[in-house]
Amino acid sequence: MDARDPELKKELDATLHARRELGEDYDSALVESFLEKVEQSLDGTVDRRVRRQLAEQQMSVARGARPPQQPADPNFGERFGYGIITMILAVPLSAIGVVNAGLPGLIVTWTGIVGVNFVHASGGFSWSRKRRAKEEGHSEWEE
Repeated sequence: MDARDPELKKELDATLHARRELGEDYDSALVESFLEKVEQSLDGTVDRRVRRQLAEQQMSVARGARPPQQPADPNFGERFGYGIITMILAVPLSAIGVVNAGLPGLIVTWTGIVGVNFVHASGGFSWSRKRRAKEEGHSEWEE
């Protein structure tokens, strides 16, 4: 929507003129009416843009180009690798926990493994946040 939409300018002028004539008693009704017209204008603009983008995608597909795809999660490999490493280390850690403390040792070991994986998946490690901030160009103090 253009900031200087002549149709909306006319509507605003008409709303302000009606307010002067009717007084403050009808303010809420006049504002609601004007906002409804703004919403209709925005909906029309969004609809046109979506139709244009769909038409462009259909034309590119018809010409043999591949449709645009959503970017993959950039942290998937890191998370997957971290999960694999913790599962590999879980075998000896479980054995150590069972030999030294029995079932409670096994429970504590697996609670720790799950906890570490949860913290890593949620981005809770400070070194991970600092590295991501550098990659994205942010300061580590903004987080």
